Amino acid sequence: MELPKRKSIRLQDYDYSTPGAYFVTICTHDRRCILSRITVGADALGGPCLQLTDMGKIVERYILSTDRMIGFCVDKYVVMPNHIHMILRIDSEEAHSDLGPPRASAPTVSDAVGALKRLVNRKLGHDIWQRSFHEHVIRNEHDYREIWEYIDQNPAKWAEDRYYEQ
Repeated sequence: MELPKRKSIRLQDYDYSTPGAYFVTICTHDRRCILSRITVGADALGGPCLQLTDMGKIVERYILSTDRMIGFCVDKYVVMPNHIHMILRIDSEEAHSDLGPPRASAPTVSDAVGALKRLVNRKLGHDIWQRSFHEHVIRNEHDYREIWEYIDQNPAKWAEDRYYEQ
C-alpha cells in the first residue's frame, strides 16, 4: 500500500537560509501537555502563571543556547504545555551552527529547528516532538510586532489556543 504524499507547507522557491525573522511553532508528539502548566489568573495581577515542567526547562535551556548557533538567535519565545512558539532570526548569510556537523551551505530554519529537537531528544533519551513544524516568514515590522504580541499573550489565551488540551 502506498502512503499518501505529504503536502509541503513551505513557500515554493523561497530560500529558508535567507537572513530575516521567522515565526516557528513546534508541537510535542500527539500534542501531549508535557512542557509546562498554565494557571490563568494565578499571578499577583490576575494574569497567567506559566510553570515549566522538567522537560520544559530543558527545552528552554536549549532555546536560550542559540547564542552558540552562529548567525541564529531567538528574539522571543514561549514554552506552552504542548508546543513552543518562537521568533527565530537569521542574522547573516554566513550563518552556521556549532551544534552539528560542518555544512557547505548556510543552514536553514529547518536546520535550526532540527538541531533544537535533536538536542532536547538526546538530553531526554527519547523523542518528544511531532514530525514537522510550522513556520511563517515575517515580512515586515508590523508582522513582527503582531507575532511578538501573540507570543506574549499566548499563555493568557491558553484555553482559546488551537493547541489547547486539558
